[in-house]
Amino acid sequence: MRIMAIDYGDARTGIAISDALGMLTGFTTVIHAYTPEKVCAAIQELIRQHQVTQLVMGFPRNMDGTEGLRAALYRDFAALLARETGLMPVLWDERRTTVDAHRILSQNNVRGKKRKDTVDAVAASLILEGYLAFRKPS
Repeated sequence: MRIMAIDYGDARTGIAISDALGMLTGFTTVIHAYTPEKVCAAIQELIRQHQVTQLVMGFPRNMDGTEGLRAALYRDFAALLARETGLMPVLWDERRTTVDAHRILSQNNVRGKKRKDTVDAVAASLILEGYLAFRKPS
């Protein structure tokens, strides 16, 4: 079972895909696209290439747990993905994932353009890791 995590963004969308057992992050990339349709098409291709069977998408929440300003946009994108891929994304709380991704990259001396090019993939990896940990049996 391969699970894809999506860190959806306006210009860059981070992707992380689990290994075949659904236990670890095995592949990451960033989709550079500005329209939901182009992002969706790129995700469809990755689903096909990697035989993904489940989607989990970062969902914006405020620190108090209420839905963020962009929640409606993310719900619309999740509905588009469901229509086009046949896989309904699990909406996963993404609070602090981008902040944590920047911290991780900073601790590893990744700066400038390299950081900008990888932060979304790292954020997607954090979303995936959180979801995989949640799914593990106690």
